Amino acid sequence: MSIHILHLHSTFNLGGKEARAVHLMNAFGDRARHTIVSAMPDQLAARDGIARGIKYEVALDPPPLSGRPSVRRYEAIARYIRRFDLVLTYNWGAIDGVMAARVFGKDVPPIVHHEDGFNADETVRLSHVRNMYRRIALPAANALVVPSEKLEKIALSQWRQPPERLRRISNGVRTKLFAGKPDPRLVPALQERKPGQVFIGAVAGLRPVKDLPMLVRACAGLNSRFKLVIVGEGPERQAILDAAEGMAIEDNVFLTGFLPDPYKYMGLFDIFALSSESEQAPVSVIEAMAAGLPVVAPDVGDIKAIVGETNRQYIAPERTEVLIRDRIDIFAKHPELRDYCGKENRERARALYDEAEMVAAYARLYGEVMGRPGVLE
Repeated sequence: MSIHILHLHSTFNLGGKEARAVHLMNAFGDRARHTIVSAMPDQLAARDGIARGIKYEVALDPPPLSGRPSVRRYEAIARYIRRFDLVLTYNWGAIDGVMAARVFGKDVPPIVHHEDGFNADETVRLSHVRNMYRRIALPAANALVVPSEKLEKIALSQWRQPPERLRRISNGVRTKLFAGKPDPRLVPALQERKPGQVFIGAVAGLRPVKDLPMLVRACAGLNSRFKLVIVGEGPERQAILDAAEGMAIEDNVFLTGFLPDPYKYMGLFDIFALSSESEQAPVSVIEAMAAGLPVVAPDVGDIKAIVGETNRQYIAPERTEVLIRDRIDIFAKHPELRDYCGKENRERARALYDEAEMVAAYARLYGEVMGRPGVLE
């Protein structure tokens, strides 16, 4: 009999944590069935990635995950989660699922909380109130999972989590898929290349924390001919277009919207670039590495530790347009350097960040906290 897993999300639009959750659901196959709660019930785009045959449902009228602290709301959440075999909560937006178990813990199933990073409101300084709230709530979790060394240090020092509760599981991708030939029809803007022109790619949700207008401004100063393609969707779309128009490079910047299956198009780019204010262990960077691309990004989260040794000098020590621009320009002017860094990155991705290792680690952890080892393997 399959186990019944409850997933509590603030939103279920497609981002890094949602993509990973979907990959795990697909990997577990008929060994599990799933109920998904999105605190924003209209944001469910990630479910399009759930494979055919996977048993899942989107919860109808679940208790609210957000709102002012309320004993009544915590009790309603605790009562709701008792019907499941395992509860998975994701990021700050679902922390009240853990708090409900802290307040009304009798007969609640095992809980694993996942933290993947922060939004723009905590890029400079972590919220003292949220830190305290996590310290109070997280003892109710059987395990806390983080994907990066930086988050691991924060969990130990700021959230005061005991090492035995904390698990660091690296994000992973299906690296072998990225070895295939990309499909140029997916990004029509890249079907024609002019002499000396480079294609720069970014894959990210168009949110303020990604600060993609900054990447547009950085590319505007390049001495090389380029096209910048940004794959993703979100509220910052117009700000990105405005930045391109303001820098008079609107003919060089292309926004594709969301595209599924990055392995089908990532290899079309020559350089992968990000300009985020905050990251931890971004899946898009690992996907770019698996596709054999060099990476330019600010030194945020674990990016510098993730990329290959040669690539590390092209991770900007400070997040400025000039430093990002100069590093992209070096790669643009030296195709042999792009190839060398890309090959090194691909080998590193295959060795350290393959999805099979990630799936096995999560399967072991979930089985362990349920007292049913091997149930998802």
